[in-house]
Amino acid sequence: MSDYSDWIGWGYTRSEPVSERLITQFRATLAGCLAEAEVPVGLHWCLAPDAGEPDKLGRDCHPRTGLFLPALPLPRRMWAGGELELHTPFLRDDLVSRETVIADVAFKEGRSGRLGFVTQRHTYTVAGATRLTERQDIVYREDPGPGQVRTPEPAEDWPGATAWHLTPDPTLLFRFSALTFNGHRIHYDHPYATQVEGYAGLVVHGPMQAVWMMNLAVHAATRTVRRFSYRGRTPLICGLPVAIEAREAEGGLDLRVRRVTDGVVTMEGWADLTD
Repeated sequence: MSDYSDWIGWGYTRSEPVSERLITQFRATLAGCLAEAEVPVGLHWCLAPDAGEPDKLGRDCHPRTGLFLPALPLPRRMWAGGELELHTPFLRDDLVSRETVIADVAFKEGRSGRLGFVTQRHTYTVAGATRLTERQDIVYREDPGPGQVRTPEPAEDWPGATAWHLTPDPTLLFRFSALTFNGHRIHYDHPYATQVEGYAGLVVHGPMQAVWMMNLAVHAATRTVRRFSYRGRTPLICGLPVAIEAREAEGGLDLRVRRVTDGVVTMEGWADLTD
């Protein structure tokens, strides 16, 4: 693999207000899976997205690599996980500035072939005061080959867990893509998702699953959620019913999104609580 160290430290800053319309649309899209708050938790992922003109898009309809992210020689992009530190809640009409910096580029060998990891760090501020800091992990993979699909093991039950239930459908995926200005075709183009990238159907967004878990943590916690981390385990396919679950653990909450049909966890998380 080539050396991409010259990308480390590269970044940019963008700003956008927390508008009433954005809050209303976010609540309508994720109704039933949001905690009570003036500005719903997770709405920051809708602010100041990367926007590329049509001739600057890649095959997946994300902005072409080499513009905002390094052009790794691997075609499939996924939001793998990350960590957020919640300093102060956002408020309606805040003018939010997001500073984005590439912190690392690394390569590994996985069970399905070569993997490229890009770590971004985001700092969200309002009038110079930090409201949220975030590490975002993006993974690039090779196109799937024959026999590479594996079936994860079902997870153990969590007796007494707090849970929300829903079945993601194409309308939910479309509306979340629109809110986040996410043009990735795996979320709306079934032939592309199945025939090019090898998924079993349309793929539910990683950040949407993180929003579910983060809001359940805020809803279930008896103390303030100060830090939230999450990691994708396996793709969640549209149309499959899921349980979003939280259980108490030392110092916080264990979180997960679990397919009801077979018990497989698609995303796991952790919420750190303070008094």
